[in-house]
Amino acid sequence: MKTILITGCSSGFGLEIARTFLDRHDWTVVATMRTPRGEVLPTSDRLRVLPLDVTNPESIRHAIEAAGPINVLVNNAGIGFLNALEGTSMDTVRDVFETNTFGTMAMTQAVLPQFRARRSGVIVNVSSSVTLLPLHLLSIYTASKAAVNAFSEVLALELEQFDVRVRVVLPGRAPATAFGDNARSRMHAGFPEPYAKMVQTVFANFQQEGPITHASDVTEAVWRAATDPSCPMRLAAGADAVALMAA
Repeated sequence: MKTILITGCSSGFGLEIARTFLDRHDWTVVATMRTPRGEVLPTSDRLRVLPLDVTNPESIRHAIEAAGPINVLVNNAGIGFLNALEGTSMDTVRDVFETNTFGTMAMTQAVLPQFRARRSGVIVNVSSSVTLLPLHLLSIYTASKAAVNAFSEVLALELEQFDVRVRVVLPGRAPATAFGDNARSRMHAGFPEPYAKMVQTVFANFQQEGPITHASDVTEAVWRAATDPSCPMRLAAGADAVALMAA
């Protein structure tokens, strides 16, 4: 039986990814969260819920030790952010990159010794389709995810000699997730007044109907990335993401 470790499982994509792998019955799931909430997942002897803060080296070390040998790492933990650059403090920029980019790198670095020694393993990094098309007010978030894409592509070249695979999943806009709440929690000063008209237009566009991404789209993409050696390096997840990648 293989073991998968998933970061950011308290809600959203991470929670659904954990549920999907539990449902497949031939996987042991290590679901990690900043504050463990075991009640959000079904009881199973194939499930362990561990505390993990991907921005804290000691937390990462303890989680990897507690998890034991794993076969797949899914770097899903991330935070959203939406604002003009002029209205964004550098502390906020660092906060976004610490989780979305550096947290992904740190978790990957922590599992590489065991993957390399076994000459086996898969790293799945959850990025975003915003890296495929520039969007207003998302410069910081997009930069943090674009860095993950570039990191993953170069890492794949480094690890190919050890038979370790790296894949990137790019979800589209998913209104059912907590992205909006995450973004609002970091917008302490609001949007700069000179950008008010742009902000109104952006939020009006959010209300328009169109293709979106569902959690099931992401879980299926992660499943394919974890289990299908022939799948492409980048996997779009969601109708909107698929359309962007095909454009």
